[in-house]
Amino acid sequence: MLRIAHIVNPVLVQPPSDLVVAQPISFEAMRIAKQQAAGRVAVDLLAVGYAEDNPAMPADFQEMPLLTRSVLDVAAFQKQRKLPLLKDILDRLYGGCEAEYLAYTNVDIGLQPHFYLSVQGFIDQGFDAFVINRRTISRKHTRVEELPLMWAEAGDPHRGWDCFVFQRDLYPEFVLGNVCVGATRVGLALLANMVAYGRCFFEIKDAHLTFHIGDERHWKNPAFADYDAHNTRELMEILTVLEKETGPFGRETIPASFLWRKRKFGSLYEFWSRNVYLPLRLSRLLNRFLRR
Repeated sequence: MLRIAHIVNPVLVQPPSDLVVAQPISFEAMRIAKQQAAGRVAVDLLAVGYAEDNPAMPADFQEMPLLTRSVLDVAAFQKQRKLPLLKDILDRLYGGCEAEYLAYTNVDIGLQPHFYLSVQGFIDQGFDAFVINRRTISRKHTRVEELPLMWAEAGDPHRGWDCFVFQRDLYPEFVLGNVCVGATRVGLALLANMVAYGRCFFEIKDAHLTFHIGDERHWKNPAFADYDAHNTRELMEILTVLEKETGPFGRETIPASFLWRKRKFGSLYEFWSRNVYLPLRLSRLLNRFLRR
């Protein structure tokens, strides 16, 4: 039987943080999806955080060894935010299980009940690394008891990457530098590794498999722009190493598209990506036009 280990990074938060609502919903959705897959897919639910996050840990998840460092240990910032390094989270996932496939989602991402069964289907098709883009639903329903109503919403497709599944054997090759969770482009750093080392990578853009409540984009807060700049610097170094080790990214891949925009438009691209938000369909159309 296929075994999947899925890790999240719970955080102890207080209102008005959106995670007060999102985390309990995410945890319960993961439990239900595990139950739905029982007998066909073995699912291990894992959690990891700092010592101070212990009250937020889901009681029935396997707790991994505590995180002991943050991005503050590797760089300096104007405002102190104890954000975990992605590598530290995934190292604990890899070292804390023997599952053939590993999964990581942001802690505010909810799963559909058929999530793990669908993941099995993608694996059976031969994909060894894939991202599942979320759908954004309304903020009308905010209680765990309302999960069926959340599942019923079709939602809108989203361009970001916040759900990752990859074959265990790929992970030792990954180059993750010091990118941190909670700032932009952390997902692209992980995705680039999956493209570079996966034998058959797939981006699942519009499936009804994960959801996020609302789309406020708090990560665009200008007070934390230096964290985004840090992740961008780390990402560029990661991409350089990956291209040196595995060759240039194929022209149609996501990392190649990012590098083309970054190199062609420079600081203008950084300004655009931080301050302009186009509807997804228009964004995809513009990207195709620019790449001609």
